[in-house]
Formats: sequence, C-alpha cells, structure tokens
Amino acid sequence: MGKVAILMGSKSDLPVVKPAIQVLKSFGIEVQVHVISAHRTPDEAHEFAVNAEKSGIEVVICAAGKAAHLGGVIAAYTTLPVIGLPVKTDMMGGLDSLLSIVQMPSGIPVATVGVNGGENAGLLAAQILGIRYPEISLKLKEFKKHMAEKINADDRLLQEELKNL
Repeated sequence: MGKVAILMGSKSDLPVVKPAIQVLKSFGIEVQVHVISAHRTPDEAHEFAVNAEKSGIEVVICAAGKAAHLGGVIAAYTTLPVIGLPVKTDMMGGLDSLLSIVQMPSGIPVATVGVNGGENAGLLAAQILGIRYPEISLKLKEFKKHMAEKINADDRLLQEELKNL
C-alpha cells in the first residue's frame, strides 16, 4: 500500500522526521529511514536515488538543515516525487534550510513543506500515494473529516464562552 523512503542528512534530524514516520505508519504506508548526506556521502545519495524506484520506493522525503541539498541531489537522479523537509538551525532558524530546498533550478522540482514540518511531509507523501491507492485516499478523507469536526467543536465551545462575557 505504498512505500516511502525518508532520508535525513544526519541522525540529529530524527526528532523532525518522527512525525512523518508516525503519520505514514498510521495510514498503513511502509517506511524506510536512512541517514544519507548530500555532502558527506554523495556516492550513497547517488546510489540510493538511482535504485529507489527499483526497490519499490514511490515517494522520497528528504530532511536536511543548513545547506540542505539532499532533496535536490536525490531529485536530480530520480523521477520519483521528492519532498523536502527543512530542518530548523541555530543560525537562521531554518530559513537557510528552507531556501536551500525550495530554490531548485528549473527541471529539478522538490516539493517543500515548512521548517520542521514532519507531519505535513508525511501527509503530503500520503496524498501523493492516495492517487494510486484508494484505501489511503479514504483514510485521508477520514483524517480531514476528524480535523474539521474538532474545529467545529472548538468553535461551538468558543461561542458558548462568548455568550457569557
């Protein structure tokens, strides 16, 4: 029912990646997680990218910080959808990571979520897979329905509180 690879430039990125793993697993999507650096292990990045599709990967999430080129390197070698997950940094709060991921040259797109947006990276991967797998699409519809119900319940509570002011 779909297979997503999550790559992170460093093991220290795991707290940012965990929400993506949890989201994907909650939708029944198989997840592989690897530490691969665009700069420190470029041969491994290349090897992963050129073999990802053959190994059954359908979407790749790449988490990286600072000069966050991992997603771009992977996207250069595969036609699979690549989602960039910028990691917050001490120097620029993640703006450096975000810009490194989102400012890709023409012809090498990398979809990008917000800084430390692991949950959204997982949801975007699920939505991409939902095009092919109806059972994932149904679970996404339920997920969104529950989100709307929670907002509606919060609004009802707020309206009651406002009446008492």
